[in-house]
Amino acid sequence: MRRKKNRDWIIVVCAVIATVAVLPLFDDDTDTTAASDPKPSVTTSGKPTTELSVKPPRPSGIPSPDAAQTEALIRALRAVDPGLATKEDRAIGRARSICMDVQGGKDAVTVQSNAKSRYEGGTVPKLSDDQAAKIVSAVKSSFCN
Repeated sequence: MRRKKNRDWIIVVCAVIATVAVLPLFDDDTDTTAASDPKPSVTTSGKPTTELSVKPPRPSGIPSPDAAQTEALIRALRAVDPGLATKEDRAIGRARSICMDVQGGKDAVTVQSNAKSRYEGGTVPKLSDDQAAKIVSAVKSSFCN
């Protein structure tokens, strides 16, 4: 009986190790080029800073708004519905996806429909077609030329 318990534990431990070893192979968010990119140096001046920490954009073909463009985008999204920009990082990511649709040559109806589905839910359970059109307009006018 003791031998069977030991064997069962060995099987469980092997299964856990195999799972842990295989899971990173399915991780789509890892950026293999990030390790080769130079890291910015950090200096401390002793003075407290009031600047917001902005993550550098991931290298991709999708435009990413700079600080001024981000501010304009967030302001425009809040004008459509304040809930659209509750989580600014998420709102910017969704806007970048809309920009990718625009630059990918998708027709206006598809871009508007995708914008509606990307921003609906959570704090904004339902968007009208007019609001979706305003979101697309905000993305185009702020950073997606």
